[in-house]
Amino acid sequence: MKIAVLFGQFEDYEEQPGADLEAAKPKRKRRKKKKTDVEAITDSLRELGHDATTFPIDGRPQTLARLARSDADLCFNLIESYNGDDTMEMHFAAYLDLIGKRYTGAGPQGSYLAMDKSIAKTIIRDHGLFTPYSMVMDKGRVGHAQDIRFPVIVKPATEDASKGIDAAAVVSSIKDLFERISFIHDEFDSAALIEEYIEGREIYAAVLGNDPPEALPLIELDLSKLPKGTPKIASYDVKFDESTEAYKKTTSAPARNLDEDVVAEIQRVAVTAFRALHLRDYARIDLRLGANGRIYLIEANPNPWLDPIAEFAMAAKESGRSYTQMIDAIVKGAVGRRR
Repeated sequence: MKIAVLFGQFEDYEEQPGADLEAAKPKRKRRKKKKTDVEAITDSLRELGHDATTFPIDGRPQTLARLARSDADLCFNLIESYNGDDTMEMHFAAYLDLIGKRYTGAGPQGSYLAMDKSIAKTIIRDHGLFTPYSMVMDKGRVGHAQDIRFPVIVKPATEDASKGIDAAAVVSSIKDLFERISFIHDEFDSAALIEEYIEGREIYAAVLGNDPPEALPLIELDLSKLPKGTPKIASYDVKFDESTEAYKKTTSAPARNLDEDVVAEIQRVAVTAFRALHLRDYARIDLRLGANGRIYLIEANPNPWLDPIAEFAMAAKESGRSYTQMIDAIVKGAVGRRR
């Protein structure tokens, strides 16, 4: 099968339309020996016998036209933003639908529902699941409000990858709250989601497949060694900034010391959310296991990072799958479902 691996090409990529990944990846990455997620996925697809090529998406109309003319049987869709705009993820998926390309991962509906956190929360509650009490404040007006209590965490209502989340995102006073809301409005041009902060364990539940979706073994992000006074949250520093103390002192690993009943309930919650938000093929559901034993769904991540060292691949490995077998399962899920 001919498979095009679609990935975002940003400003620091070389301008070589149609070039393979080696020519198109960021210049600053060339000295690194570790495979990128795109390289690892492409290698796995070739190992499985597919005719796999990389296809950089750079935000130009001619690139979209070239994608429409391609003869790929399947697109392995890694596009989480378009031309630097994270809110365009669902529009790119819709474009693939319009040009008749089958692709892996969430469609436009699932991408939209998961991206808009306030809508996702409403759907989650309608399915009998718990999520922290919250309110949404756009510039000059409150769009949705519940009876929340300090401390709260303030973040963009329509961003992902922990953007806008740092130590200052957790606030405990009216003054700090309004300063943080203004920061979100100005920095991200987004409504602010104000969410009751839940103290507890940070758990990631990977979901794989469609009929039925399978919840993989749980992964925990250990936040216990963060510097004193730092909120126990999965901030941008914790997840992505390798130069920070927060990044160096946090690790992800298979969750241990959980009762079987708790594990089963977390996995049930994850699958319920996966279905409720119209996700497909694969997703990662982020949860908090509160000190009171309650399971709170924080957010759902369609098309999560598939780096070989990322949490999704870690969960697949814990389930007994190799990385290549995980990629094979995603491909089979996309091919086997109705469009």
